[in-house]
Amino acid sequence: MTAIRLPLTKARAAKQGEREIKGRAPWWLFVLLTLGVLVMIGPFVWMLLGAFKTNADFIRTTPTLLPEKWTLDNFSRLFSKQDFLRYFLNSAGIAVIVTAANLLFCSMAGYALAKLKFAGHKPLMGLVLATLMVPGTVTLIPLFVLMSKLGLVNSYAAVTIPFFAGAFGVFLMRQFMFSIPDDLIEAARIDGAGEWTIFLRIVMPLLKPALAALAVFQFLATWNNFLWPLVALTDQSKYTLPVALATFSIGQNKADYGLLMAGSIVLVLPVIVLFVALQRHFTQSIAMTGLKG
Repeated sequence: MTAIRLPLTKARAAKQGEREIKGRAPWWLFVLLTLGVLVMIGPFVWMLLGAFKTNADFIRTTPTLLPEKWTLDNFSRLFSKQDFLRYFLNSAGIAVIVTAANLLFCSMAGYALAKLKFAGHKPLMGLVLATLMVPGTVTLIPLFVLMSKLGLVNSYAAVTIPFFAGAFGVFLMRQFMFSIPDDLIEAARIDGAGEWTIFLRIVMPLLKPALAALAVFQFLATWNNFLWPLVALTDQSKYTLPVALATFSIGQNKADYGLLMAGSIVLVLPVIVLFVALQRHFTQSIAMTGLKG
């Protein structure tokens, strides 16, 4: 009996090719990827285990990965530190305000640069991209002088207002705006909707993946920002958590490593929680960004 052979469609051919590629994956690729994973998670594992070590474990001649004696003393000393809760709330408040402002203003700028045609929009976008090549340390002194002239030094405004809109956020939102059909916006305009109505009721609901990605990036950058809060804030009660952790030492050139490791664990937890909560939208935005130039 002769077997009937079905025609090979494009979908079946793609699946068959995918199976063949998976079957021919070389062994060294898995070894290379495994080594890459170990290199990436190695510092985090060291930090996690170090939070349960005593200071004697850190100054040993031969370092060990596992604590010789597991202890929670580092966490108890960390939370008993004076004003630790204030430092945490300072970081959380500043990060939330800056992230929310970026979601709004970067979306507005991205919409204008992608969907509104006005004189000079291309040179303006080029200027935005040019600022991405300027290191933050270059603008540190001019920014401090500007904040000083405005009388905002040693205030929460100094560590929030200058970062309400970033060039990377504008670029990200602009690229994602290209995935929104122009016909949808034109139909809303024909129906009599204004630009604010189109932006708030049509565009913004479609930007959830991009907003999630920008929220993760901006929250991470603001939460971990160390240099600018150190320069702009002189009152210790206004310190953010990274700056406060730098002061948790027991003497010059002799840091309390166990305490710093425990503080670092607390520092990374909000970022991990945020990424896990927005992971689905985050990966979707990475796949869709850059559809058009």
